[in-house]
Amino acid sequence: MPDKKKMHDYWKENLKYLAILLSIWFVVSYLFAILLAEPLNGIRFFGFKLGFWFAQQGSMYVFVILIFVYVRWVNKLDKKYKVE
Repeated sequence: MPDKKKMHDYWKENLKYLAILLSIWFVVSYLFAILLAEPLNGIRFFGFKLGFWFAQQGSMYVFVILIFVYVRWVNKLDKKYKVE
């Protein structure tokens, strides 16, 4: 059984990862897709207005990518703290 200090450090680092990824998700899904949609619509991305693309597809793609990034980071974290 791992000691409390080790587990505290593990969760502290895990929460740091979560804060980073949730911040990215917030920026993409709320700022880009809602608040900045009008200014971004002046830019075209694959033939679509960028604000529309973020609102309809982009935020979902980013969310899926963030899931894979989180899995990779946590796997490395598990190995680092030997809690795999």
